[in-house]
Amino acid sequence: MPQCNANKQSVLSGIDLLIFHTLSNYPFGARQSLCGFICNSLRTHYQLKIQNWGCVVQNRDHHYIFNGENEGSLWQLGQSITRRLAKADKKAVARRYYSTESELKKTALYDFHVANGGKMVPFAGWSMPIQYKDSIMDSTLNCRENGGLFDVSHMCGLSLKGKGSVAFLEKLVIADVAGLPPGTGTLTVFTNEKGGAIDDSVITKVKDDHIYLVVNAGCRDKDLAHIEEHMKAFKAKGGDVSWHIHDERSLLALQGPLAAPSLQHLTKEDLSKIYFGEFNIGYQWGTLLSHKDWCFRYTGEDGFEISVPSEHALDLAKAILEKSEGKVRLTGLGARDSLRLEAGLCLYGNDMEQHTTPVEAGLTWAIGKRRRAEGGFLGAEVILKQLADGPSIRRVGFFSSGPPPRSHSEIQDEKGANIGEVTSGGFSPCLKKNIAMGYVKSGLHKAGTKVKIVIRGKANDGVVTKCHLYQQNTSSHPNSSGGAFSALE
Repeated sequence: MPQCNANKQSVLSGIDLLIFHTLSNYPFGARQSLCGFICNSLRTHYQLKIQNWGCVVQNRDHHYIFNGENEGSLWQLGQSITRRLAKADKKAVARRYYSTESELKKTALYDFHVANGGKMVPFAGWSMPIQYKDSIMDSTLNCRENGGLFDVSHMCGLSLKGKGSVAFLEKLVIADVAGLPPGTGTLTVFTNEKGGAIDDSVITKVKDDHIYLVVNAGCRDKDLAHIEEHMKAFKAKGGDVSWHIHDERSLLALQGPLAAPSLQHLTKEDLSKIYFGEFNIGYQWGTLLSHKDWCFRYTGEDGFEISVPSEHALDLAKAILEKSEGKVRLTGLGARDSLRLEAGLCLYGNDMEQHTTPVEAGLTWAIGKRRRAEGGFLGAEVILKQLADGPSIRRVGFFSSGPPPRSHSEIQDEKGANIGEVTSGGFSPCLKKNIAMGYVKSGLHKAGTKVKIVIRGKANDGVVTKCHLYQQNTSSHPNSSGGAFSALE
């Protein structure tokens, strides 16, 4: 296993190529800011083990040890790679990168993204836009004030069909699927035998014998393998269920105050009659339309997810942008991450993992009342015990001073004792202050608790807040929950 000191130039690995391609056109300061976002996404694609002596990054082709006094966290690893990129032979790296880029999947809107100035980056095996011609900060603010159109076609949509679909899915998730009226949906979590989260998902009961769900792109392979394994056992016992993976369809997310007014121009359906979490089938472009409540949509804004046959995705995207008169903009992964952090929503692989239960993650509300009484899902014994006795750790939000907190920043009490770790953090474009999420010991999770967040060896003042760090903009949709934009402290 080759070793390299991060302060000396070394051979570039596959990880260097990802970071280099993403950040090579940015000034050095911007590289450091974006490294946190990019490196966080690595946790989905690589095995990372944080140890006292440093950080091991492992994939199929490369094994590297980054050691030294200042190493040992994912954020610091990102900064180390950034420093090495400044010294790299860009032409040599570019030549090596092309072969890697050719292996990435592309959505139906790839050429449209590029034509509109999209900066494409590898993400969960796909080439996706991290931003467009505007800055990430401007794009974030525009989504809050007007709207954003996101290409989320890298995510995996699938359908379960058959009389046993509900009974089968309830063995794997915490939601009361049977209790959902047809045409409605909810956020849920796939759990393992220990109660940990395999993935989070939005599920919709189309009919009593048809469930539509969307799982995260980075978790696709393990999710599908998990579902398939349990489906075989269910069918072996006579259960009636089958599935279809919708690789033939694209998925667009239209979010923000102008989402409904812009979309209303393109459909005969009265969008004012589609309530939060409701699902509708449109006939123009063969769309499946889902109206998402801000509580479980990824930007924290009112909006819609639209599943459309891939051959119609480009026409639909162009039409939405045109009908908004330029106010709704194409929006990339960078703003999407800022938006979800402001809304206090989990990023799987950062804020929730296989060792984290839904109770610890603050998703108790997603466990249906009937499920709390009956159990019947994987890990129910662990989760129901936590509901009764309380978890040992809890996910909370933070405001802090000093540099923005990053993933793995240590959280201390006022006496300097370790009480937890930051899982996501950054500067909020909308609140104009540092925000973060992380886990702390129960008892120290109440809003107003003063803490210290350690960044580059220095303890900075912080305060615990609710995870929902802002209230939603007032929406023009009559079925929006509305509310003024402000920090929740």
